[in-house]
Amino acid sequence: MDIEQKQADFIDHFVKQASTLHGSALGPLVAEATSNPSLFAFSEILSVPSVLQLEGTENSVYLDVLRLFAHGTWSDYKSNAGRLPQLVPEQVLKLKQLTVLTLAETNKVLPYDQLMQELDVMNVRELEDFLINECMYAVNILPSKVQIAAPILMSY
Repeated sequence: MDIEQKQADFIDHFVKQASTLHGSALGPLVAEATSNPSLFAFSEILSVPSVLQLEGTENSVYLDVLRLFAHGTWSDYKSNAGRLPQLVPEQVLKLKQLTVLTLAETNKVLPYDQLMQELDVMNVRELEDFLINECMYAVNILPSKVQIAAPILMSY
């Protein structure tokens, strides 16, 4: 099964489930969808009427989390962490992967310093390990035309 078909199957699964749930019952589904290591598209889930009905209710935080994963970045989460639930490690990983993808969609070259800042990574080794192990090999989410710009080290 190719990546696109697998993605479509997961989207269909979560859309069908979301269609049968309402209110706080959507919370576990949102957590499951945003933690799923193979799901990287959330717009279809966001368009489900029962999900949209969360707007303005005590359960609107679930809608906010889905919007974050559909359109936001790790920096957006950090800026709004006080009003969003704490993310589990799988969600943090997914949101950081989506952040790299978002940056790659808007920039042909991704400088290390920008990536380190956006991802809260403290050193180049940690950044490279993340990009290689969690982005390129794990899910192959980076478009092929994107270049990661390592800092140029010169010795005199």
